[in-house]
Amino acid sequence: MSMMKEFKEFAMKGNVVDLAVGVIIGGAFGKIVDSLVADIIMPPIGKLFGGLDFANYYIPLNGQAPNLSLAEAKKLGAVFAYGNFATILLNFIILAFVIFQMVRLMNKARNLGHKQEAAAAAAEPPPPPPEDIVLLREIRDSLKHK
Repeated sequence: MSMMKEFKEFAMKGNVVDLAVGVIIGGAFGKIVDSLVADIIMPPIGKLFGGLDFANYYIPLNGQAPNLSLAEAKKLGAVFAYGNFATILLNFIILAFVIFQMVRLMNKARNLGHKQEAAAAAAEPPPPPPEDIVLLREIRDSLKHK
């Protein structure tokens, strides 16, 4: 089998295609969460802490003035960008929570399906034994009584 044929079989398997779709959707969902945090959640939090963009909170480590934007301060030297880190951390926590809820929901749906299958199997009466087994049991019982 040629390497290209093996690669084609590998790439066309359902798991690989499902993984690719998951990565693409995950990337798009990550952008939605980034926007939610940067545009909806962080501005009110930044207002509580002085009215600035929270992502621009930093401590200069090389002595430059702390009133520059984060991008300008990074050009001048090292900075301790705690506001940007907090924003990214909040992004991660929200994304992890949403993914956790999705997995939890899928597990519940899967368990419900298994429970319904088990209930259907339990509700079904067992099939009657074959006729030869019934005859053998009758012979056995009659021999016991003699």
